[in-house]
Amino acid sequence: MTIDQEVLKQYLADSPPTVVPLAIKPHFEALSDKEKLYSHWISVACLAGTRIVLRQVSPEAEAIYDFIITLHKSYNGDWNKVKDEAGITDDELKGFLNYAAQFMGNCGNYKSFGDSKFIPRIEPEKLAKLGALNSETKALYAKFKDAIYANETVELMHFGYPDAGHLSTYYPDSPDITQAEIGELSDFLASKSLLPENTRIRKTGDSFEVLIASSQSDPSASDRDVKDSEWTTERGSKVKLIYGDHTKEMGTIASAIENAEKYAANDNEKSMIKEYAKSFTTGSLEAYKNSQRFWIRDKGPMVETDIGFVETYRDPHGIRGEWEGFVAMVNKERTKAFGKLVDAAPELIPKLPWSKDFEKDKFLSPDFTSLEVLTFAGSGIPAGINIPNYDDIRQTEGFKNVSLGNVLSAKAPNEKIPFIKETDLEVYQKYRDEAFEVQVGLHELLGHGCGKLLQETASGVFNFDKENPPISPLNNKPVTTWYKPGQTWGGVFGSIASSYEECRAECVAMALSCDFSVLKVFGFGNGSEAMDSPAGDVLYASYLSMARAGIVALEFWDPKARKWGQAHMQARYSILRTFLDAGKEFASLDYTKDDLSDLTVRIERNKILSLGRPAVESYLQKLHVLKATGDVEGGTKLYNDITAVDSFFAEKVRPAVLAAKVPRKVFVQANTIIEGEKVVLKEYEATPAGIIQSYAERSYI
Repeated sequence: MTIDQEVLKQYLADSPPTVVPLAIKPHFEALSDKEKLYSHWISVACLAGTRIVLRQVSPEAEAIYDFIITLHKSYNGDWNKVKDEAGITDDELKGFLNYAAQFMGNCGNYKSFGDSKFIPRIEPEKLAKLGALNSETKALYAKFKDAIYANETVELMHFGYPDAGHLSTYYPDSPDITQAEIGELSDFLASKSLLPENTRIRKTGDSFEVLIASSQSDPSASDRDVKDSEWTTERGSKVKLIYGDHTKEMGTIASAIENAEKYAANDNEKSMIKEYAKSFTTGSLEAYKNSQRFWIRDKGPMVETDIGFVETYRDPHGIRGEWEGFVAMVNKERTKAFGKLVDAAPELIPKLPWSKDFEKDKFLSPDFTSLEVLTFAGSGIPAGINIPNYDDIRQTEGFKNVSLGNVLSAKAPNEKIPFIKETDLEVYQKYRDEAFEVQVGLHELLGHGCGKLLQETASGVFNFDKENPPISPLNNKPVTTWYKPGQTWGGVFGSIASSYEECRAECVAMALSCDFSVLKVFGFGNGSEAMDSPAGDVLYASYLSMARAGIVALEFWDPKARKWGQAHMQARYSILRTFLDAGKEFASLDYTKDDLSDLTVRIERNKILSLGRPAVESYLQKLHVLKATGDVEGGTKLYNDITAVDSFFAEKVRPAVLAAKVPRKVFVQANTIIEGEKVVLKEYEATPAGIIQSYAERSYI
């Protein structure tokens, strides 16, 4: 579908983007020299994967990145000189720098939060003048000049399956690969016990190449996860494993990781790093899983880190991971509250709306820390993380939760807050940070950390009583579905799995935050407050924040393709719908103008406990039990129905959301530099030029 000029406006780069610093200096300076060296080398390893992320975004992203960096280096960061030599105006330069800042902040030309393309607010002929400045810029400009602006169709402005007209570089040079082929091939590879996270797929005629990220192009048989490298499927298609995808970057990453081992604090960290290095060198994801096992055992480190092909949100099939890595310092004071939450978890989980049959036999107490981020490589920075994502490890060995404090607290000056009523604004602004910290803590620890998958773990072996199966609270009958041997949650639920799970975790947080004993754990009240107390303010701000997020979510729904572009926002929209379905006595969208330009959300504070919580718990119970039993038919219908966007939301609310949208934050991160035998921190100004400089001074990218 071609793009009209009115629709095109929503794809323009933010003007200006919201550039904020990721403040870290006091926490970094508190480290020992050894810890700083460990942080430095892990940071190098994380950021050395930047080009991998760019290739995972779009075919043109790497050339655009090189173009921006080359302009900076050619003129030593003197952008006024760039402007003068190119013969462009101040506003035109500003348009380019704003685009460049958003590009760097998203590590590509598609939004990390929304997966839609953004294009420069500088005319093509003016960008061409920048491209003509020297031989290097000319060569790079030629590579992307036809791709940096709008595509011919709306579909290509969004990620998705290639046969639906969307873009996905997880299937490079394969415009004719179909969703069905991707699904069949993924199932075939799973039957061969090949994990998918570090792979891409290329279709060549009737054959398929499975590209595996590794520095070695021919790892030894003993280092490979599967012995064979070629097969023929039942349909007669050839399937071949090709090692050495991103070979240069994977080599740099492995080398930096090995340097970090010299400064590891303990044997768990050393073992973790050895397995990382093996994985990044040979492509073995079994080695990577072992790294995560050692990572889980490394309790309470001063420097926390994780790295690899982690989250699968951007692969339309939901199984291939984006490169990601972080290095952070522990905030001991804020971590205390999370430690209390971990201790309280065994008493809190039974408050959730399902029986022990649908819960792990024992809660695996994780490490839960509040971190201050030094480095976060990838397309975007979350507020909290719960990993590893491997169900077999999470179910039986454990996981870790982290809350990223300096991400949570980062704010732009004079930040606008649409859709909150004037009468609620004071409470919302005063308590939203506290509410968000509660939300993140409950979401990551108990949301992602709770729940049992009913499984046939091997032929005839079950992790529940097969002869007397659990009674489903959804119909009061014994369950009839479960996961078969080798099946995983993500593999069974496919493309909806990521968003569905985020929704389940959000609902756990919304339900448990209604319990004042939970708020007490975070330091709000004594556990017996009423709704008109400060603890009640935190709860009210939490429900307001979720309702507002559900409205804002519509920015990430594409009316042409009728699909969601962001997992968390699809989830939050469904929770808003749950609030509204609880009735006008509890929630409504209020407005007086036909264009909804005065749209606000109303939540009845005194009905949160009596109407809001029961509505959330009813929805959560369905989400949880359908996931636990592997009921993909029931779960898909439930989730697709509640996240469907009707004409009111599509034609009335969404335009109001787009008119009031606030640019998403992009973070300027510090660099670490070795001077002599010590590591020093270099910070940058929170401007478009500052974020470009920070990347330009990372010589290993």
